[in-house]
Amino acid sequence: MTAGTPTRTRLTPDERRSQLLDLGVRLLADRSLDELSIDLLAEEAGISRGLLYHYFGNKHAFHEAVVRRAADDLVAQTAPPPSGDPLARLAASMTAYVDYVVSNYAGYLSLVKGAQGGNETLRAIYDEARSALTDRIFTEDAQGDLIPDTPVIRLVVRGWSAMAEELVLSWVADPAGVSRAELEHVLASSLPALVAAEV
Repeated sequence: MTAGTPTRTRLTPDERRSQLLDLGVRLLADRSLDELSIDLLAEEAGISRGLLYHYFGNKHAFHEAVVRRAADDLVAQTAPPPSGDPLARLAASMTAYVDYVVSNYAGYLSLVKGAQGGNETLRAIYDEARSALTDRIFTEDAQGDLIPDTPVIRLVVRGWSAMAEELVLSWVADPAGVSRAELEHVLASSLPALVAAEV
């Protein structure tokens, strides 16, 4: 080997699979799930289709793994700050949610439509992510300073989450004169207002 020739590091199978999933998530950011093919990922990764099938089995398993990774990323990236005023933490989480949807619009829309379209696997991943996003509102506001934990309020939070998702997806598709600051204000202020109507 000559000086200046880069050395290749051999990855473990788990590391390689994780690397391929990360690439799949990046590709999903600006294309739909249907456009995310084994051929595209193989080409982008510089590997054979056969190796991808070795790691994922088939196209559906590959899509499921990529969507699951993307959903995990959504939950992690939208986590509120660990401390501070509950309203400020909610606002920070909603800002991060808007950031995520803006950066990953096509892929996120694919997940939502796939879940609505009857794909049971996508529906399960979607439901898990939605539950993680809504449940943490209660676990991270343990004193109930902002959101009391009751069955009615849990239902309100679930409905608010669906509304927030629709607002953000619609705004990204067509802002219609609404600024991002206005959108984020509606998202962060609407939940406490809905809860107050029930308390």
